Order: sequence, then structure tokens, then C-alpha cells
Amino acid sequence: MDSTHQMETEKEEQIQKAPLSTEPPFSVASLSLSLPTVFPFRQPKILPTPQPNKVKVPTQASSLTHLSLSTASPTPSNTSFKSSLSATPLYAPLSLGPHRPRDPSNAAALRRAAVVWFRNDLRVLDNECLASANSESLSVLPVYCFDPADYGKSASGFDKTGPYRATFLIESVADLRRNLQARGSDLVVRIGKPETVLVEVAKAVGADAVYAHREVSHDEAKSEERVEAAMKEENVEVKYFWGSTLYHLEDLPFKLEDMPSNYGGFRDRVQKLEIRKTIEALDQLKGLPSRGDVEIGDIPSLMDLGLNPSSTMPQDGKSGANASMVGGETEAMQRLKKFAAECQAQPHKGYKDGTHSIYGANFSCKISPWLAMGCLSPRTMYEELKKTASRSISASNRNDGGNGSSKTGTNWLMFELLWRDFFRFITKKYSSAKKQREAAPATACAGAFA
Repeated sequence: MDSTHQMETEKEEQIQKAPLSTEPPFSVASLSLSLPTVFPFRQPKILPTPQPNKVKVPTQASSLTHLSLSTASPTPSNTSFKSSLSATPLYAPLSLGPHRPRDPSNAAALRRAAVVWFRNDLRVLDNECLASANSESLSVLPVYCFDPADYGKSASGFDKTGPYRATFLIESVADLRRNLQARGSDLVVRIGKPETVLVEVAKAVGADAVYAHREVSHDEAKSEERVEAAMKEENVEVKYFWGSTLYHLEDLPFKLEDMPSNYGGFRDRVQKLEIRKTIEALDQLKGLPSRGDVEIGDIPSLMDLGLNPSSTMPQDGKSGANASMVGGETEAMQRLKKFAAECQAQPHKGYKDGTHSIYGANFSCKISPWLAMGCLSPRTMYEELKKTASRSISASNRNDGGNGSSKTGTNWLMFELLWRDFFRFITKKYSSAKKQREAAPATACAGAFA
């Protein structure tokens, strides 16, 4: 009996201990093994129950969605995972170049490439077009086009561009190329229509815009319209500047359509305006675009332009009248400084009517051809002559009792620059075909440019 009772007692104890050896321990083990698989970047640990008004710990999916958009969520402990998301935001796609600026004047948003279309502005000093393109773009491609429409015979049978003028132009373009090369750039030269050439080079280099100075004649305005139409189809902006006059177009005290049609009225309205300062020539320009591999091209000869070179040769073997007139900005600056020095060195010559003479060869500055080609800007000429006049007046004041009555001929020349402005602005006013039909004739009392 004792042994039987003892065996029953042991069975009851085993039955009571049986729940301790069921499956829950294996389930817990399975759960603990699966946690590293789901969250490989985090060691399993017991998290406290979230309290109200506290940020919840995001899941892996939610952290990928909101990590770059919110700074309030706790970050995973793996620092390399966090830095990779921060360096490459999900909503910042890789761009091959800077975005095209909505405001072209915003220098902070640079263009990929810009084409500078040189026309009658064959210079690097006081060239707002070139300076703006250089500051607003990563690369700049200067281009000059010898337009076939400017050559050949006119309706009256004369040469549209004679051999002397063409030679001067070729020399000016060659000098511009040298000046650009000295500043790390170059000049692409082509014979062809601007609306065709500019589209080809703009597409080749992936240009965002074409920069150019506006001109005033009817044919030049029509050329601008054709270029604008061609560039619009390629989604390339055409940005124009004004740089051919002493006074800036935007500084006039009247709208261009309201400009006085006589010189006297124009002079009275503008002669007290402030003249803008010149734009310094840059020592270094942006390089040419690396894309496209555009050939620079050769500067054409007279024969390439359909002109006869022999017509410029003197028949008697003597030097021609234009033998000393070398085109280009370099020659223009040398002549300007020489003329200013002559004005300062010569004694004062005044007349009873208060006018003053012009010094120099044949009593003329002989700088008009360089002004016409844009090798020299009127503002550059004005500033140089103003410095000379100031020095001359200062010296003469010591001899005339300080009344300042003595002046040099440079003052007269500045009025001639004003005459030049009048003719260019009045031409711009009536440059379109419609305005030409409706135009009242412009009048001038007297005077002509030196």
C-alpha cells in the first residue's frame, strides 16, 4: 500500500508540472529569431508603450517616405543609411546642367552656354552684350556672320559694300578675334545668313540664349526679326542690348515714338542727361563650349565676298587714301589717344562767335569709320575727350584769371556726338516699314558729324 500510494503521488506531481513544458517557449524562440530578419539594422529590444503627444517610432516603410521631409522622426541607429538618403534626396533628380533662369538678369542662375552675335560692335571695351553673356553663362561662343545680303549689287547697280569698306571690316573682325583670343576666348566666323548660322551653332553647343546689340536701319531690324523667329522655333532666347549711342535708349526723357523730329528739340531734351559710364574690358572671358566641337572658321578675303581685290590698288603706284586706315579696336584706341593728346598740346583757338576749332589731320578727328563699325563706342570717346578737356581747362584757368572761359575743340566734338545720336535715334524711330510710310520728315538746322 505504501509503495502504491507513493507511485500515485508521483504521477499527480508530474501532471501538475506538465504545463511548464508546452509550446510557448518554442514560440518565443521563433519570434526572437525573426526580429533580426525584419529589422536587420536594429537589435531587438522591448520598447515602452507610446504616450500621447509623443512621436511614434516609424516603421521601415514610413521612415523611407518621411525621412527627407520631416526632422521630427527618430532616425535609425545605422548612420550610413541616414547619410545616403540625405546626400541624394528622393525628389531631387540629377540635372545635366543648371536650370534656365526665369530672369536672364539673375547672374546666380547661370546658363549652360550663350552665343554672342557680333554685328556693328566689334570691340571688347564697353561691350555690354559681351560682358552680360560672360557673367550669365558657363561658356560663351562669340560669332560673326558675313551676310551675303550685304554684298553684291544694289538695285541701282552700285556695290552694297565696296572693296575699301569690306577691307576695313575684315581687318576689324581679325582684330576682334585677336583681342578675344588674348582673353581666353575666340571668334567663330561664317559666311551665311545670320538666322541660319546662329541656329546651327546654337544647336551644336546647346546654347540657352543669343546675345546681341540692336541696330537701327530697316534691313538690320528685319534681320533681327528673322533671327528671333528662327530661335523661337528652337526655344532659344534672343536677348538684345543698346550700345551704339552716347545716351542710352532707356535714359531718354521721352518714348522713342514721341522723339522730336528736329535736332534742336532733341538736343534741348537730352543734353543735360547723365551719360552712363563705360563698361571695362574683361581680362579673362569664359571659355568656348566643350559640346559641339564647332570649327572656328577662317576670316574671308575680298574674293570670298565676291569683290575684286585689284580695285583697291592705286593705279599710279601711290598710296591710296585709306592706306593708313587700319580697321579694328586696337587702331581706334591708338587714334583716339593721339587725337586727345593733340588737342591738349595745341594752343587754344577760338572765334568771335564762340565756336572752337578741331585739331588733328585736316582739322578732323578722322574716327568716324571706327565708330561706324563699333570698334569704338561713343561713350569711350566721350570719356577720353572729357579727361583731356578737363586737363586743358585746368591749365588755361591759370592763364585767364580763373574765369574758365578758355575751352578746347573737344567740346565741339562732343556736340557732334550728339548729332550722331539724333540720326541714330530718328532712324530707329522710323525703322519699320509701317512707320516709314507714316513718317514725317526729320529736320536738321545745320551740322554734320566730323
